[in-house]
Amino acid sequence: QPRRVQGWGVTEGESMASTLRPYLNCVRSTLDAALCLRNFPSQTVERHNKPEVEVGGSKELLLNPILICRTEKERCLIEPSVNSVRVSIEIKQADDIEEVLCHKFTRFLMQRADQFIIMRRKATEGYSISFLVTHAHLEKMWKEKLIDFVIQFMEDIDKEISAMKLAVNARARIVATEFMKEFVS
Repeated sequence: QPRRVQGWGVTEGESMASTLRPYLNCVRSTLDAALCLRNFPSQTVERHNKPEVEVGGSKELLLNPILICRTEKERCLIEPSVNSVRVSIEIKQADDIEEVLCHKFTRFLMQRADQFIIMRRKATEGYSISFLVTHAHLEKMWKEKLIDFVIQFMEDIDKEISAMKLAVNARARIVATEFMKEFVS
C-alpha cells in the first residue's frame, strides 16, 4: 500500500496553476531522495542485474512506494528499490476529449520509448505513463538532469494536451459553422 502525500488543496480564489509548483516540488524532492541507487546483482542468477522494482523477487530490496497527489485525477507514484526507481504519472483528464488526447499522445510517446531512454513501453496499471530509472542510468547521466527531465515532462504534457484540446475545439467550431451554412442559405 503506497503512502499518500497530499499537503495542499485549492482554496477559494486560488488557481489550479498555483498548486502545480508545490506538487512538482514535492515530486522533485521525493525523486531526489529515491534516486540513491547502487549496483545490486541478482541474488538468484549469477551475473544478472535486473531492476528489482520490475522483478519484485525480494521484498527486502523494495522500499515503500510513495503516492503524491495533486488531485484525485492527477498523481504520481514513485516506487523505489535498491537498484531502480519506477515513476508512474497519471495525467489530468477532465473530460472525454482529454482522455482520448492523453491516451493517443502517451501511446505515441511510449512507442518511441527507446529515444527517451528511461521511459517504459507500457505504463503501470492505472497510470498514463511510466519511467524506469536504474543504477546504470545514474552512472551515465546526472541525477539532477534526470529529475529535471521528469519534472519538465510533467509540466509540458499538461500544456501539450491543453493546446491539442483547444485546437480540436477550434477546428470543430469551424466545421460546425461550415456545416450550418448549408442550412441557412
